[in-house]
Amino acid sequence: MRVAIVTHVVRHNDGQGRVNHEIARAALDENIGVTLVASHVAPDLLAHPNVRWAQIKVGRWWPTNLLRQQVFALKSTLWLRAHRREYDVLHVNGFITWMPADVNTSHFVHSGWFGSKYYPFGLTKGVWSAYQSVYTRCNALLERWAYRRSKVITAVSRKVADEIRAIGLTPDNRVEVIYNGVDTRGFAAATGDRDKFGLPKDAFLLLFVGDLRTPRKNLGTVLAALRHLPDYVQIAVAGFLPGSPYPDEAKALGIAHRVHFLGLVKEMPMLMHSVDAFVFPSRYEAMSLSLLEAMAAGLPVVTARTAGGAEIITPECGIVLDDPDDSTALARAVARLAEHHDARRAMGVAANELATGFGWARMAEQYIALYRQLAGQQQNRRRSEAEAAAIAKTDALTLNTLAGQTASFDHHNSRNAQGHQP
Repeated sequence: MRVAIVTHVVRHNDGQGRVNHEIARAALDENIGVTLVASHVAPDLLAHPNVRWAQIKVGRWWPTNLLRQQVFALKSTLWLRAHRREYDVLHVNGFITWMPADVNTSHFVHSGWFGSKYYPFGLTKGVWSAYQSVYTRCNALLERWAYRRSKVITAVSRKVADEIRAIGLTPDNRVEVIYNGVDTRGFAAATGDRDKFGLPKDAFLLLFVGDLRTPRKNLGTVLAALRHLPDYVQIAVAGFLPGSPYPDEAKALGIAHRVHFLGLVKEMPMLMHSVDAFVFPSRYEAMSLSLLEAMAAGLPVVTARTAGGAEIITPECGIVLDDPDDSTALARAVARLAEHHDARRAMGVAANELATGFGWARMAEQYIALYRQLAGQQQNRRRSEAEAAAIAKTDALTLNTLAGQTASFDHHNSRNAQGHQP
């Protein structure tokens, strides 16, 4: 069996890229040939003899992500059409190519985010806000088109599955839920070191991980909640910092000394074992990898119902808020964890136990089973078509033979009839 996977990047330090990296690695372990149609691929995969890389180059000179994504979609389509006989199953991720897909994994539903009451952008709120609004609307339309042309849509959470069904699919589309995975052993086995990250030893430390340039991840509400909490409650913030408004916001709130911006962090398991709890009240999320990682590291979590992944959290391992923007409720949840040490530790143990059911191997097994099912259906269809063609050819030969025999018989009878005329 040969599988083609289309995604922008395939590497460890990218959410969607990490998911596809683990799927590709597991497929290779099953002796499945893998073609990666991508701009960047991790070197460890390229070293494998059964990996083929169809590199899609998109110049950085294109002025926006929206245009760069369209260039990628066009170039990937041209490659896939030219090499259609060289793969059995096509796996894409949302709208990323114009080719119809066998499997389409939804990591984000733009129509779901656009329809959220927390969606902050609009055409009349400035140039950047207008661009974000156009970007989301265009992607919502393109995703709907892509999902309707996919045999199986795999949603990374039940929340995502519901949003995809709300788009309006055809009777031929099938929607399944395959949750993202996590390196359960790696995050469980790590040890903490606050000194390495320059974090205070005597503070109750929260951790926030995410894109610090967008209001969607909602660090602003976390900072607002800190104002309602004692000074010993502080937060470590991991994420790409240039262009972020939050350092200035922390200063304006008078809590800058309690907010520790770490930038991009490579040693995430170590960082997670250096803090006391994970806080992530995202206004919209499909299925957060960092949430699963925090649980695997044994951290109690505070999140919101708007965040994908909240659906798996039980009261034993975390606190789920109804409103991601309710800073008072968030402060109460954090205070509960800070003030009850034994209960917090018990929640961390429960979170780790729950996360063990979401390993990368479990996720990859489900995708590979789906690949085999679809490849088997295609083989059966081709076999049926071949058998039908063979039967049609046999029937045609039989009819031609019968027609020839009938013509010969008619000719013979005609001659006999002529010979017996008076």
